[in-house]
Amino acid sequence: MGFASGWMECWPKSFAADRVHRGEVALAEVLRAMEKDILADGKVDFHETEVLLNLARPLAAFGGEYAAFRQALEEVREDGVVTADESARIASLLKTLIDRPNPYLVKQCPTCGRPIAVRSMSETCPWCGAQQGDAAAVYDARALGLPRMGVLGVQHMFAMFGATILVPILTGLSPSATLLWAGLGTLLFHLITKCRVPAFLGSSFAYLAGYFALTGLAGTQGYEALSKGTALQYACIGVAASAIVYFIVSALVRGCGVKRVMAFFPPVVTGPIIIGIGLVLAPVAVNSCEGCWPVSIVAIATVLVCSIFGKGMVRIVPILLGVIASYLAALVFGLFGWADKIDYANVAKASWVGLPIAWENTVFPVFSNLDTGLLVTSLAVVVPLAFATIMEHVGDISAISSTVNRNFFENPGLHRTMLGDGVATALASLFGAPANTTYGENTGVLSLSKVYDPRVIRIAACLAILVSFCPKFSAFIGTIPPATIGGVSFVLYGMISAVGVRNLVEQRVDLSKSRNMLIAAIILVLTLGIAFSKAGAIKFAVAGVNFALSGLAVGAITGIILNAILPGKDYTFSKDEAGMKATDKKPEGK
Repeated sequence: MGFASGWMECWPKSFAADRVHRGEVALAEVLRAMEKDILADGKVDFHETEVLLNLARPLAAFGGEYAAFRQALEEVREDGVVTADESARIASLLKTLIDRPNPYLVKQCPTCGRPIAVRSMSETCPWCGAQQGDAAAVYDARALGLPRMGVLGVQHMFAMFGATILVPILTGLSPSATLLWAGLGTLLFHLITKCRVPAFLGSSFAYLAGYFALTGLAGTQGYEALSKGTALQYACIGVAASAIVYFIVSALVRGCGVKRVMAFFPPVVTGPIIIGIGLVLAPVAVNSCEGCWPVSIVAIATVLVCSIFGKGMVRIVPILLGVIASYLAALVFGLFGWADKIDYANVAKASWVGLPIAWENTVFPVFSNLDTGLLVTSLAVVVPLAFATIMEHVGDISAISSTVNRNFFENPGLHRTMLGDGVATALASLFGAPANTTYGENTGVLSLSKVYDPRVIRIAACLAILVSFCPKFSAFIGTIPPATIGGVSFVLYGMISAVGVRNLVEQRVDLSKSRNMLIAAIILVLTLGIAFSKAGAIKFAVAGVNFALSGLAVGAITGIILNAILPGKDYTFSKDEAGMKATDKKPEGK
């Protein structure tokens, strides 16, 4: 009998359930209420024994009368009958426990939901081993209260904002539509994945090559009448069509089973891929920091101090505090000429309310005068990029699973996460926004804050939708100095790579084996070598159409192939992998 279905049914009305969740109820207080409510008739029936045992089982670890109390209850449970002697013994032991002084508190473990009695908030749950207190992971943010959940949502929105807005700035797509569909795409993703995966979907950088290739045709021979705006619309059609690849792979995972598919993605492959994702992004952070290193250092230092020395809420929102501190520093440095002054001209000109979507920016006007040749070109150039983003998706889900200590490949399933990513990408592209993808920046925030509740991500999604209807706020966010974004990204991108290293360690990948060492080495060299080469990608042409594969895509594909053909495989995927916990049972309240 579980805590919620057993103990809470007999919980005295004078005690609020949320007090147990926060660990504010003294054990003696709980036992006294139990004596009054459960032992009022002087007897213990079998149902009451189950309720008492649910609390006594972890208490037995403290020894003495607690161990004797549990033993008496276990004896009753074995034979299924409560004799008069057993009832009297349990009642006597219960009174003894009430009368003796003890420093224990009773709380509900946020991970397994069972009752635990602890001396301090830094101990571990005897049921599931989850650490309690400030260092504990929070899987149900409702215990923090709505104000704190709101602040956490704001932090996640700030984490994704810079990179999400950068894609439309680089390509010429609508920033407002980008924010709208980042929010809507995230909510759709959560709906499809049963609201279990704490992932935020932001703008994908993997499709930049496709956008640039199509807009580069404008004005060239054969495309003299093609404008960049129309070229962008065709590129968006190609991105929307690439979502079909997601749907096909999702169906294969659903039909063949996640174990067969995951056999191609062992930790020796996904670990280096995750490391590569963070390291490839690292120069972006450093380049932003070079605008004004003092401003970036303020952001980095604030995040470090809050994460290590902060208490309570300060420790949970280091990224947001880093943005605020660095922004204020940029204002001060600008007054003394040590940094560029922040320009608020666009903020003054922007209106307070506006629609984020304009019909002429969607793909639908193109179909009234469709250029079949240009359509085929866009499909040939853009659709293959989906294979690279699928590799990134697997790496991101692996990173989130490792960070959150939950196996999302098994539940809700890789087929659902991939389907959610594909649906979000298709709809966003049709309405003139960039392709969506799970965001590593928000995974870094999860790792730092240790608040893993998907509700917080959904709050960030709703905030992004709300902001998309306010051009003035979007313009104000645009005043955040690149050095500030670079400073917080400096930490977040490093956290992504650190999660990859942790994945290798926790999955006990044996790098003393030449096979594993070579696979990891080749993935890293290809990923980083190609990304930082002069070309920045492997480019080739097929039937006159130019293609470009990123270092991450080449490294991932090569790693998968090497793992498949080289002998000596020592990895078998299971739903209870080390470092992850199955989530077959839907958490209460989800």
